[in-house]
Amino acid sequence: MNVQKSFDDETQGALYVVPTPIGNLEDITYRALNILRSANLIAAEDTRNTRKLLNHFDIPTSLISYHEHNKLAREDQLLERIENGELIAVVSDAGMPAISDPGFEIVQAAIERELKVVVLPGANAALCGLVGSGLPAEEFYFYGFLPRKKKDKTAELDRLKGLRATLLFYESPYRIKDTLKAIQDVFGSRRIALARELTKRFEEFIRGTTDELLIWAEANEMRGEFVIIVEGGDESEQSAEDAEWWREMTIMEHVDYYIELDKLSSKDAIKQVAVDRNVPKRDVYQAYHIE
Repeated sequence: MNVQKSFDDETQGALYVVPTPIGNLEDITYRALNILRSANLIAAEDTRNTRKLLNHFDIPTSLISYHEHNKLAREDQLLERIENGELIAVVSDAGMPAISDPGFEIVQAAIERELKVVVLPGANAALCGLVGSGLPAEEFYFYGFLPRKKKDKTAELDRLKGLRATLLFYESPYRIKDTLKAIQDVFGSRRIALARELTKRFEEFIRGTTDELLIWAEANEMRGEFVIIVEGGDESEQSAEDAEWWREMTIMEHVDYYIELDKLSSKDAIKQVAVDRNVPKRDVYQAYHIE
């Protein structure tokens, strides 16, 4: 159990998770600017990109890279500085760190060491897109980027098909058409919205049905990062056959699917496969390791 009182002792070191603007620099908060100025070091996904932000607001704080390829190597170095009483701010290129960006691992590691973690509120593309879509916002499911391979993408959409919550995805301009087609193939006709270039001069919302948006996508050049907001389904849509999306997989493929795409440990993946297939866990364990 871990209980943190964030502001009881402000002489302690701390990890500050600082969201940055997703396009319009005016969206940064006074508090975020103050933290970036007072931090001993800023750990940034891309130091070149963050330096532009700091230069704009005349912030001289030193930067160090912290991204997908070096985040584990940087972890001990940053946490040791926090243990020595320093304030470390972690930022991504845009939006909230750890949401489809680096950040989760260092937050988790800091908590394990019982170090203080303070998260600032700020810009987030998924929530902006959701609210502007006009689709229900009481219950929603944020997924992030779907897998690139068609087979894996279809399997994930099959898994999400029966959720009644509004679904939120991120997508690049290079794959948006393929992803819209996959959504149409798996979900059929639903209300859907695309939000692109959020907070920037060319911000645009395209709202309609999956069929209408596919026609729009074919007729227009795709630019900017997209948020895809999809109307939730009906649980009755998910037939028993759909629920067994894994039925053509071997046990090894089924376990590897959870390890690779859902980032589960092999132990947890084996446990989930046993639940999916309604078989004893030891049978899955033996089959996986024998294969």
